[in-house]
Amino acid sequence: MSKAKRAAVLGSPIAHSLSPVLHRAAYAELGLAGWTYDRFEVNEAELPGFLATLDESWAGLSLTMPLKRAVIPLLDEVGETARSVEAVNTVVLTEQGRRVGDNTDIPGMVAALREHGVEKVDGAAVLGAGATASSALAALSGICTGPVTVYVRSEARAAEMRGWGDRLGVEVRTAGWARAARAFEAPLVVATTPAGTTDDLAPSVPARPGTLFDVVYDPWPTPLAAAWARRGGVVVGGLDLLVHQAVLQVERMTGRAPAPLEAMRAAGERALGGDSRQAPPAE
Repeated sequence: MSKAKRAAVLGSPIAHSLSPVLHRAAYAELGLAGWTYDRFEVNEAELPGFLATLDESWAGLSLTMPLKRAVIPLLDEVGETARSVEAVNTVVLTEQGRRVGDNTDIPGMVAALREHGVEKVDGAAVLGAGATASSALAALSGICTGPVTVYVRSEARAAEMRGWGDRLGVEVRTAGWARAARAFEAPLVVATTPAGTTDDLAPSVPARPGTLFDVVYDPWPTPLAAAWARRGGVVVGGLDLLVHQAVLQVERMTGRAPAPLEAMRAAGERALGGDSRQAPPAE
């Protein structure tokens, strides 16, 4: 693609999104003069109308909550990865006018873990049971050779996560949130809950833990991530995920690869006012 195009992130709420910072940094690094990337407050009811306004000047969309599932019936094609978790976070608008949906969160998780040296584990634990947890299970389906224990607050959520495990080919075991500190026995722990949810678990981090993937990126580090780093564990943060999934979005929307990961990460860190990889020294 050579002519200038438009792209944007949609969701509600959306004011907090770092996606414009990351994508604009990529456009600047790639020399895509005239390309723009904005954010729009769009809810589920407004989504069909918004999509109807898009013309040939648009290259693609990033989607956040609550649109990742709502967009699926409005697309011409949905990729296998997105279909596996019924969640689309990326829409590419082709030159033929087709809307093609996919999910870059899942390969973004895998890439973020690989960057920190995690390629295979014999077991894992997931804290939480929302949409991000199902994406985590999909990512783990390719790197975890043993069971995944998911810590949840209700039996309904437990049943839902076991269902996702069956669908994704992952052996999922479930346990109540009151036992969540036992998750830290696993070689890989993925915390998928909102900021503040895991704060009370920080004092329970053992000496020399494995790897923590905490999807929160602001505020950073979370108390759990800080405790994990102090105890000598490997920490993967939410900005790592955000950047890696955005790299894939940029490549698919612009047709240019590789996208400038480090420039995008640096832009995200500046926006957050620090270094996402910075953590307290080990004890």
